[in-house]
Amino acid sequence: MIDAIDRHFESAHPWPPLAALPRWLRELLYFGAKEARACLFVVLFFAAVFTVPREGLAGVARYDLLLLWALAVQAWMLWTGLETRDEAKAIGLFHVFGFALEAFKVSPGIGSWSYPDPALTKVLGVPLFAGFMYAAVGSYVIQAWRLFDLRIRHHPPYWMAVLVAGLVYANFFTHHFIGDYRWYLAALALGLYARTTVEFRPLDRVRRMPLLLAFVLIGFFVWLAENISTFFRVWSYPDQMGAWAMVHLGKWSSWALLVVMTFTLVAGLKHIKTRIHVPD
Repeated sequence: MIDAIDRHFESAHPWPPLAALPRWLRELLYFGAKEARACLFVVLFFAAVFTVPREGLAGVARYDLLLLWALAVQAWMLWTGLETRDEAKAIGLFHVFGFALEAFKVSPGIGSWSYPDPALTKVLGVPLFAGFMYAAVGSYVIQAWRLFDLRIRHHPPYWMAVLVAGLVYANFFTHHFIGDYRWYLAALALGLYARTTVEFRPLDRVRRMPLLLAFVLIGFFVWLAENISTFFRVWSYPDQMGAWAMVHLGKWSSWALLVVMTFTLVAGLKHIKTRIHVPD
């Protein structure tokens, strides 16, 4: 069923019952449908996050159940071909980077946030399902790249993109010791990607938008998901221990920068440089 939907999305022909609609409406509907399809892993994963009771089920802790569910969904997507092995390798890297960051952030000396519930699958205070929250962002980028037939124009030199991505990741650690340089990094990314555009195809025509705008929009939706997750007490920031409060708007910038790093990883690990124009 999903394979048939994907084949239809990859074609340039609208579903016949929609052919009579105005073009703008057809494209809007296909854009929304492709976005929803790209979020398949995100939706399935967070459906469990929001529905599994905090006390767990049948004596199994919530965090352990979330890990089992996420592994099952990931295995199903790989088995059905919804994700390739190369894409699974990229997802694996997100787990590695995500776990390292989580372990640092929840450590006693840092305490940026915490996972308050018990679990058998906690390592260094981090439930192993947490890596899938980072992988979910990577999965979305990977799926959207294929479904929208993305092309990148005027991408900066790769070594510069990798350098900025590395500095962004490092700042998540070092800002506890030498200051937070996220806005300097944001300015650097702004200059680096100022001319970069992303070409995408909602239906049969190629549309364009600044890549920077895509980073900001994806970062916003990740920030929104973070608010929902902390509301359900999946994890908590120090100011949310007594009662829930909205995650500080400044985290939006952090997530947007994380999307820059995610994009760089996906672009390299999927071997899709033929779809990226790097000017000489």
